[in-house]
Amino acid sequence: MTFERIPGVAATARRGWFAAHKFLLLRRLSQLGFLALFLTGPWFGLWIAKGTLASSLTLNVLPLTDPLVALQSLLARHVPEARMLTGAAIVLIAYLLLGGRTFCSWVCPINPVTDLAGYLRRRFVEGKGLILKPATRYWGLGGVLLASAVTGSIAYEVINPVTTFWRDLVFGGVAGLVMAAMIFLFDLFVAKNGFCGHLCPVGAFYGLIGAKTVLRVSARGRENCDDCLDCFAVCPEPLVIAPALRGKDSPVIRSGACTACGRCADVCSEHIFVYATRFDRRVESPLKTESQNG
Repeated sequence: MTFERIPGVAATARRGWFAAHKFLLLRRLSQLGFLALFLTGPWFGLWIAKGTLASSLTLNVLPLTDPLVALQSLLARHVPEARMLTGAAIVLIAYLLLGGRTFCSWVCPINPVTDLAGYLRRRFVEGKGLILKPATRYWGLGGVLLASAVTGSIAYEVINPVTTFWRDLVFGGVAGLVMAAMIFLFDLFVAKNGFCGHLCPVGAFYGLIGAKTVLRVSARGRENCDDCLDCFAVCPEPLVIAPALRGKDSPVIRSGACTACGRCADVCSEHIFVYATRFDRRVESPLKTESQNG
């Protein structure tokens, strides 16, 4: 049997383990940090943040609401409270600046589950598995919005594995753990990056926001690419890389599907990928890129 090569080996040998996993480690710290804000209440009686990722109140002052939840509420003909609309606006503005799908890679508690499934799949599972079209997620998003309009409820929150898993982590329970296990097995044995990349309506919604966001990943050092394909192997949305890496125009990854996870920057031994803005046009020469790598 033949399996995918292990990406990042050259980067680790050249830059060291921590440098080759920098953004992965930062994402795990970010995800644990967000979780810790909610755990201080039930664990220590210090309520920094109350609620869930769908809707919360921080320090009894700052409301934060998932814009998709607010949109479902509007379609369900429920007039949201001013606090919900304010919270949705704050989150929307934040992700318009930071990248819509940064939620998926830097906040969502399901992400470590799917990342682990992806790692094990690269190591031990042969074949591409079920091929799902990228448009599948948008059909799912449309179905969620239609269900809210028809049922008069915030339909997806009844089954949302992200919210359910988060609630179980904070307050205890098993439903979210079962959902997370099912997602893990689906990504491991059925479809590569199946749930987050092709089924999750939350990811689809933030992907639409991400099409206009300021923060981007840029293949600024693409002239130094050695075609090792490690970036494609680890990227949860590999189709977004080629236009920036192999194109002749802007080196910026413009697709809203990009999660800005930084794994392409981690595993690249040639220091090709950097965080930049959507306005970035700079393409560095191979000589300059090599000098940066030391």
